[in-house]
Amino acid sequence: MARLTPARIGWWLAFGLLATLPWLPPPIGTPFHLELGAQVLTMAIFALSLQLLVGTTGLVSLGHAAYFGCAAYVVSVLAPQSEAGNGWWLMAAAVGGAALLALLIGALVMRTKGVYFIMVTLAFAQLVYFVVHDTAWFGGSDGAYIYFRPEFKIGGLQLVDLQQPHHFYWFALALCAFTVAALGLLLRSRLGHAFIGIRHNEQRMRAAGFPTLAYKLASFVIGAAFAGLAGFLYAVRNGYVNPEILSWHQSGNALLMIILGGLGSLAGAVIGAASFVLLSEWFQSLTKHWQLLLGGFVIAAVVLLPQGLVGGTRWLRRRSRPLDSTLAPAGTAGETP
Repeated sequence: MARLTPARIGWWLAFGLLATLPWLPPPIGTPFHLELGAQVLTMAIFALSLQLLVGTTGLVSLGHAAYFGCAAYVVSVLAPQSEAGNGWWLMAAAVGGAALLALLIGALVMRTKGVYFIMVTLAFAQLVYFVVHDTAWFGGSDGAYIYFRPEFKIGGLQLVDLQQPHHFYWFALALCAFTVAALGLLLRSRLGHAFIGIRHNEQRMRAAGFPTLAYKLASFVIGAAFAGLAGFLYAVRNGYVNPEILSWHQSGNALLMIILGGLGSLAGAVIGAASFVLLSEWFQSLTKHWQLLLGGFVIAAVVLLPQGLVGGTRWLRRRSRPLDSTLAPAGTAGETP
């Protein structure tokens, strides 16, 4: 049985509190707030997928939106136009399509490093963008619609009705919790330790006998698969996809989320995504020049908290420890009651 660490308890409490949102009275538990919460959870999964690539393996990519958008377009192409589709099949196809695209691109870009890797991933993402933008089968620049949200059934039993805002919110929350749990298990495994070792010193890992190219490709594909899960949620939630979700701006937003929250931390990815989405929504309600406010906030956060918002909470805990040890009687500092 897994030991209950403070981090795990924190995750359980966080997801437990989030699950109560639909039951809260107005003005909080409204359809608008449920929709906004689903958007936060979708972007949190997207940020978590990039965190695996950047914060864990050290592969900075500006083309991650290609897999997010690929999955969304797979849903739009395969979803029936006259009835609700099979949610299990559409989700598997979206995730599999994103992973397959990453496998093809990753096999070509993995031998590049540093700024060259960044530019090549950006170039491939722009290639995918223009293929979708200029192809009528994908709807061209006008995009494409998903007319019915898919159904998730086992036998004749419908597990969740995604037409209901609270059901969709819980569904997104469950997928986000699954992503956190899966990535947490991955990071504690031998594979996850290899990813971290590659980030710290790839040459030493290669000298120790690790096939680093294969490990980096595995990280690339796994990250893309989770980005595909976020893309599936995005397409189903909005009922509409357009080429802009594949653009480098979307990749840049995800990169800002993990930098804002804290590189290398799963909690940082979730907190960064929530901060980015909620602040964007708030600043848009204040002024049409909301990007200036958001950019100023990100700059201030990076300057004042170089380790991200999660790093800021750790700094506060460290600052409180000397005070605790000073106030505690001799011989009792740091003891657990």
